[in-house]
Order: sequence, then C-alpha cells, then structure tokens
Amino acid sequence: MSTRLDLTQDVGALTARIVDVESVSGDEKTLADAVEEALRPLPHLNVHRDGEAIVARTELGRGERVVIAGHIDTVPVAGNLPSRVEGGLLYGCGTSDMKAGVAVALKLAAALRAPSRDVTYVFYDCEEIEAERNGLLRLSRRHPALLAGDFAVLMEPTDGVIEGGCQGTLRAQVTTRGKRAHSARSWLGVNAVHAAEPVLAILNAYQARLPVVDGLEYHEGLNAVAIGGGVAGNVIPDECVVTVNYRFAPDLSLEDAQAHVSEVFDGFEVRFTDGAAAARPGLTHPVAAAFLEAVGGTPRAKLGWTDVSLFSSLGVPAVNYGPGDPNLAHQRGEYVALEKIIECERRMLSWLG
Repeated sequence: MSTRLDLTQDVGALTARIVDVESVSGDEKTLADAVEEALRPLPHLNVHRDGEAIVARTELGRGERVVIAGHIDTVPVAGNLPSRVEGGLLYGCGTSDMKAGVAVALKLAAALRAPSRDVTYVFYDCEEIEAERNGLLRLSRRHPALLAGDFAVLMEPTDGVIEGGCQGTLRAQVTTRGKRAHSARSWLGVNAVHAAEPVLAILNAYQARLPVVDGLEYHEGLNAVAIGGGVAGNVIPDECVVTVNYRFAPDLSLEDAQAHVSEVFDGFEVRFTDGAAAARPGLTHPVAAAFLEAVGGTPRAKLGWTDVSLFSSLGVPAVNYGPGDPNLAHQRGEYVALEKIIECERRMLSWLG
C-alpha cells in the first residue's frame, strides 16, 4: 500500500491517512519517509533530516520565528488499526496522541507560503519511550540552531485548550533495611518489608501543593509507583524498596524537587534514579500573547511532562496546544473529534496567516 501523504486533502482525511501508517516508537521510518517526501517539493521550505526526524523551515527574514513541533511515534498498536470514523470521531492508534496535531502542522507547512512569522516545523521520533532516544533531544544536541525560535507550540493533545508549561518529574527509591532470618524464628531477624510501613504512612498523609505559577494552577503529586522486597517464602527479608514518583510544579528546579523528597523521607535511605525539569508557562512573551489572542479560551496548566521542558532549557518559551483529548491518549479506544482537528487548523492559520 502506498504511504504517500496528500497535503491538499482536508485535515481530517490527512489525519486518518497518517494514523494508518503504523509508527510505533523505534519504527517510524516509513512515516518519516512519507513526511519528508511530502515536504521536500515545497519551494518555500528548507527541509532537513536527522534519523527519523524531519525539520522544515521558512527563511523569509521575518522579525520573529516560531517552532511548531510534534512527535510522529505512537505507543504499541492494540488492535486499533486501521482507523475508522464513527459519529464524527476518528478512532485509531495515535489519533489523539498526537497524529491529529501532526496533520495540522503538515497542513500549515503546505498552506502557509508567506506566514506572518518565520516558522520551523519539527516532526520527530521516539517521544513515547526513554528520554535518551527522544528525537527532539537528539536534534537539540546535533543541530541546536534548527530549534532556535522566539516561541514554540508542542502539538500535544490538549483538547483544543492552551496548556502552559509542564510539570517536572522524578523517581526515587526509598529503601528500608533489615536482617535475614528463618521465618520460623522471625524474632532473630528484622523485617525490612514491615519497616516500609512508615514510608507508606508518609505517602498516605502527604498533602500535595497546588501552587500558582505565572497565573496557572498546578497540582503536584507524590506517590508510590512500585514496591519490592522479599527473598523466599521462608526468609525474613532484609531489604524493601519503595519507588516513588514526584510530579512537581515549575516553580521548583529539579534540584529543589530532589531536596523536597529528601526532606519528606528524612531518616530513610533515598536514591534518585531519574528526573526531568519542569517548564514555566511562558505566556508573557509578545508572541505568546498573540497566540493566546488567536486561539482564545482560558489557558490552564499542563499536568504532566512534555517536551516544552526541552524548549525551556533552550531558552524558548513554549506551550502545549493540540486537537486531541489527553485523557484518551494510549487507550485501546483512542479517538479524536474531527471538528476539533478542523478548529485547531483554523485557529493556527488565523495566528500565522
């Protein structure tokens, strides 16, 4: 079957076409080839490729440059391909997260031959898996100039509402120690699993912050996401590990967040295993203000981590805005409303036209 993308068809049909090109993380080549093939002939764009990431840029000498970015990979298919339309809803793997947003960006790239601002379109790979394989991160290391801009829009699913910034995230292991013994003579040992009870009590009693950052309210969370301990069915365990995940607001740095977790579990053995910084909303920049005016609605905080964090680290204020519903992401029954895709395209055209 041909994988050619026709950028002249309506945005809903284009979304369905993109959805039907399977592109699970690490296997995006077919879709990346199709995106490159569709963009290369457009005379108003300079097209670059790095692995399975495609970057297309206008070079009109405008006073401002915006970046519009979207990942082309999906989580594993769950019997939800090919796509289908029912009652104005397009069902299929990646419809909401985030091939509808990719379709909008491709339509903009084809239609806007003389946008009001210079635009960089980025279509990248491996967003849904470990951060070190993220195509946007790879681009930032190999070709940082390609990601330069005054403002960026991540076409992440937001249900058509601007979501500012993103939460940071970290994981830590809280370990309790004990002494092994035969379970028939348990009093000769110290049970490390039992010793984890205070850790769980701390988590159950924890009061999450709801800080307001640049006018948007974030809702933090500190939760156990895994617990492990035990040696054998007749052995008192000498170690138990509770893995906790802290989602923190962008008024904290990653170092601040680590310090907070260390304070919460003061007296326990704490080891941080990974983490990613948060990003402030970035809604005060003049380009962002123009975007808010064009899109309308009331912005809200992004309760999750996205690649706006990477743009923030590059000094580019960024927001999330896309037609998909984030609550449907990664579900077997994932879908996107066709009217939401059309509305998103219209509003983006109004902003950049």
